[in-house]
Amino acid sequence: MTRLKSHMQLVLALLVALILPLCMQSGSLATEVLIYALAVLGCNLLLGFTGLLSFGQGIFFGLGSYTVGILLTRFALPMPLALVAAVVVGALAAAFVGWFAIRQRGTYFVMLTLAFAQMFYFLAYSLPDLTGGDNGLLDVPRPPLSVAGSELMSLASPWQFYTFVAVCFLIVFWLLLRITNSVFGRTLLAIRDNEARAAAVGYNVKMFKLAAFAISGAVTALAGAFLAMMTGIAPLSSIEYHTSEMILVMTVIGGTGNLFASVLGAAFYVLFADWLSTLWPRWLMLLGFLLIAVSLFMQKGLWGLGERLWLATRRTPATGDTTKEERA
Repeated sequence: MTRLKSHMQLVLALLVALILPLCMQSGSLATEVLIYALAVLGCNLLLGFTGLLSFGQGIFFGLGSYTVGILLTRFALPMPLALVAAVVVGALAAAFVGWFAIRQRGTYFVMLTLAFAQMFYFLAYSLPDLTGGDNGLLDVPRPPLSVAGSELMSLASPWQFYTFVAVCFLIVFWLLLRITNSVFGRTLLAIRDNEARAAAVGYNVKMFKLAAFAISGAVTALAGAFLAMMTGIAPLSSIEYHTSEMILVMTVIGGTGNLFASVLGAAFYVLFADWLSTLWPRWLMLLGFLLIAVSLFMQKGLWGLGERLWLATRRTPATGDTTKEERA
């Protein structure tokens, strides 16, 4: 049954990647949906599967943007190697932050991640020679995908870059499905549900949390690297705590504890924000009302709402059949 659900989620993610180009005119906006879906996947691994509410996701997102920006603009490193370096930097930074943060619980854990987010923000702001300071890193190139000097794919147009991001997104989604359905993933769920009992059974809770942090940081950094390549800039705003808040909001809207819910949350936020921003400059107020509604009436997010509607449609015919049999 678990494998069936995993295959269903992977098929749904594939359908989203295939449908976006058919429904949207902007390749950049479609790419942005998948980029933030990657970031929300990393956040969901912490919040939904491990029970860790982290305000430090913007750290790894920003470090991914800066790493790929520095390596492409100043060292002309091949693009695949620059992306791998961004993933490694994100994993190492997450392991560093997690090593301190997991020693606390609840409010103190949240405050620690928020403090680290502020620390990395001011560090990036204070190093203009490296990060560009308040202006960010400008003119981040988007070189073609090449191996051993031979070009495999051009990424010049928005839809070409979307294709590359979509393939990477599906690979990461599949890997995270394998991770969450493995013994490691089930142990994370046990820690989320009852940390004391998991520790009593013999699991090294801190090491599992640290591993979850590292994986989450790597995925989030990859998303930040993609955004820098898409926009041509690694801005200072990518590493501030507002980015962490935005990723958390997407995670909550979509629903926690389910990977495809991350895709729903990112797609809804990005597309809804793009639409509302054309109607009203104070669209964030409406987003706040939406988050209140989710908190009050949809604790499982859009995915939970979809599950309830699906169950309701399946129960209705069955109830009608039973009523007819009773009348007979």
